[in-house]
Amino acid sequence: MELYDENGSPKQTEPQTDRYNEVFSKYPEKIDPEWVKSTVKWAENEARITQDREILINLFNCIDLTSLKTTDNEDTILSLVEKVNSFEERYPELKPVASICVYPCYAGIVSRSLEVEEVRTCCVAGGFPSAQTFPEVKIAETSLALHDGAEEIDIVQNPGHILNGDYETIAQETDELKAVCGEKTLKVIIETSALGTLENVRKASLTALYCGADFIKTSTGKDGQTADPESFCVMCRTIREYADETGRIAGIKAAGGINTVKEALTYWNIAGKVLGKEWQNNNRFRIGTSRLANMLLSEITGKECTHF
Repeated sequence: MELYDENGSPKQTEPQTDRYNEVFSKYPEKIDPEWVKSTVKWAENEARITQDREILINLFNCIDLTSLKTTDNEDTILSLVEKVNSFEERYPELKPVASICVYPCYAGIVSRSLEVEEVRTCCVAGGFPSAQTFPEVKIAETSLALHDGAEEIDIVQNPGHILNGDYETIAQETDELKAVCGEKTLKVIIETSALGTLENVRKASLTALYCGADFIKTSTGKDGQTADPESFCVMCRTIREYADETGRIAGIKAAGGINTVKEALTYWNIAGKVLGKEWQNNNRFRIGTSRLANMLLSEITGKECTHF
């Protein structure tokens, strides 16, 4: 909407992107592709040669156990919750998953039937997975999920806005959704594989962080949008730089197409190397998956597990 002064002439306004250019200017150092490449190579190599049982146990504890299928229904979600509820009895020596992540309409089922206090109820919201809907719908969906017991909300940045430099729209939506969440955890999905460049990944990450994201997350896992270690490495570096600049700590979540224990360990290793070991716990590190839980259990126990 064009603004006018008291004489009816269009006001001269500063471009909306100025505030974001100011933010980005605080992080002038360019991304070094060789550093990214060497860090990822190191992490992948460590994942091949080191599979310490204690690390696997801690990694399992960082899982957002996810069910986001078009075939989900009340019975399938309740069955998943019951598996989490029975986990301690079957594996008393292990820590449970971090959360159960579902569509907003199942927040009530999860929150009411979940008996494990340290496992959170997590919901995707805000027009997941594309974010292509009205801001009012995003706010309403998030509010309803929280009302029904969600403790964590995963939303998606619209990657189209990053690609055309419309940081104002992204920031406004994120600000509003963080206000709705209040003290509840907000994870912002960057959708890294849609952004084209690592510099875009960095700018998307900074925009989310400066708008109050408690975690930034790689991907939805939908429509071929999956995590990649290089983008994850840049996201970790951005969180580190942001923490150094502002003193505020944010977490990191890898999700989308992580199908093996070695892949999961690669992300764990990157987080430890770039951010520090203090990020290697479920308060600051998550991994979203529907497949990995049984694989990790099998590696930890030394026998095939199909609990989930």
